[in-house]
Amino acid sequence: MKRTIRNICLIIVASLVCSLAGAPPAAGRVYFDINAPELRKVPMAVPYFVNSKQPGTVDDAGRKMAAVLSKGLDFHGFISILPPGSYGGMQSADWQALGVDFAVLGQYYFTGKEMVVELRLFNVIEGQMILGKRYRGAPERQSAMVLKFCDEVIFQLTGESGVCLSKIAFVSDTSGYKEVYVADVLGENVRQVTRHKNLTVSPRFSPDGRQLAYTSYHPGEPHLYVTDLAQNKSTKAISRRRGLNLGPAWSPDGKTMIITLSTDGNPDLYLINTKGDILRRLTANAGINVSASWSPDGRQIAFVSDRSGNPQVYIMDLRTGRINRITYLGNDNTEPSWSPKGDWIAYAGLYEGEYQIFKIRPEGGSPVRVTTTAGNHESPNWSPDGRQIVFTRQLNKELKINAIFANGFGMRPLFNVKGNQSSPQWSSRLDL
Repeated sequence: MKRTIRNICLIIVASLVCSLAGAPPAAGRVYFDINAPELRKVPMAVPYFVNSKQPGTVDDAGRKMAAVLSKGLDFHGFISILPPGSYGGMQSADWQALGVDFAVLGQYYFTGKEMVVELRLFNVIEGQMILGKRYRGAPERQSAMVLKFCDEVIFQLTGESGVCLSKIAFVSDTSGYKEVYVADVLGENVRQVTRHKNLTVSPRFSPDGRQLAYTSYHPGEPHLYVTDLAQNKSTKAISRRRGLNLGPAWSPDGKTMIITLSTDGNPDLYLINTKGDILRRLTANAGINVSASWSPDGRQIAFVSDRSGNPQVYIMDLRTGRINRITYLGNDNTEPSWSPKGDWIAYAGLYEGEYQIFKIRPEGGSPVRVTTTAGNHESPNWSPDGRQIVFTRQLNKELKINAIFANGFGMRPLFNVKGNQSSPQWSSRLDL
């Protein structure tokens, strides 16, 4: 583990100054309104990377890094990658004749025990380079370096960084038990986090992405735990009170959580600190109260209550305690998730016998249906840029993690993992 930390620390990200970039990157920045309904996909080429000490040759490392970058760019939904096989994958291709707007040219070399990767983004139409970066790190970190550049490219094109350097936690029964796993957004590096050999639910990343809270039934009752994802600290039991200890929701500053406890018999929301001490009781015996989700500014929460007779989504002002109901369409609306920009709340709603993903403004109003396919769609959670929603889709008794763009397009499965997967949670962008 110490070696892994050292490898991460070795990745030094630096802009290639005038000798490489030719001009300040901001001068060539191009912003696309990726939320515009009429936006066509941006055609881009990512030829095979070249070992600068062996010019004219392409090896497996060069092919692999180009493929990782292509996959990362395609993941954001508004870029179309020209298949390298259609032009031989060579960096000397005539990009204008091939009809691409942008091209990424990569080269790399080894020095001692390190690998240096140099990447350049060219605006083919303008005939200029608009981004150049150099990364240095251990060879096994090459994919992380490439994905860092991917997020930089997305920033150059949209004004907001990409999400390749984020992760998704989920529950899977691959081992025969429902345990928590973590993977990167491209479905690589799937790692089992918990090994309780029992039912584990509700994984929730801390705001900095370094810790994971979850509930495990392995003691015989649902207890709340927090584990350090670097696995250099022991897992801590945060709440082992009688009854339910469910649904941890970290505050935006990471100093507190809201969980559901049933110590007094009724499932209610409580504010606790990261040691598990109760700071404040938020609801009191007004139906079942679960599934808290903080607003990005930390002033409000969305939650589910059946106080009206059926599960509905409510908003609570944490300063005044005032509560407003915001969902009225249908009689079963659950699992709210507040978008990182604060403009939408996604939730699962029962519609014509199946659960679909909807989004609604925090002030209420008419909900917008996001998913339309067959099956049950549940446990929505937002990407760090607020453009995508990850969720569980149950179809033909199988549960798989899917993602969809917030405009309702581009639904696709994320992970090729055996067994069933559920309860996804998207981390913040991680600093590598």
